[in-house]
Amino acid sequence: MESMQINYIAVFVSAVLSFLVGWVWYAPFLFGKIWLKELGLSQQEIENQNMLKIFGGAFILTLIIGFNLAAFLGPEPDFSLGLFYGALAGIGWVSASIGVVYLFSRKSLKLFLIDAGYQVVIYTLMGGIIGVWK
Repeated sequence: MESMQINYIAVFVSAVLSFLVGWVWYAPFLFGKIWLKELGLSQQEIENQNMLKIFGGAFILTLIIGFNLAAFLGPEPDFSLGLFYGALAGIGWVSASIGVVYLFSRKSLKLFLIDAGYQVVIYTLMGGIIGVWK
């Protein structure tokens, strides 16, 4: 078995950029207002949470996603392969899994499209970054 060679900088940068995409994606001017409405939450309820704990945990989980994707892409990825496999993982594994959970928990199609769409975008982005940054 070949040893894994993961570019830690690429994983870190891809995680940071995923957070930036999330900041825009869930901002009030894009999907944030609809997302909150579909969740039945207010902006105040979100802001009253321990945001350091939430964002810290989310960043650690996003790093795990990046490491997993880097391992999945293998030792010789490139940009187009990274984009392709990132999109496949985002659509075929993550969004499909979210879809199953949302069906049983009776979440709305709008909420699914917002959350799954974000995942597809960040997996594709992360795959491209990790693929191009050898």
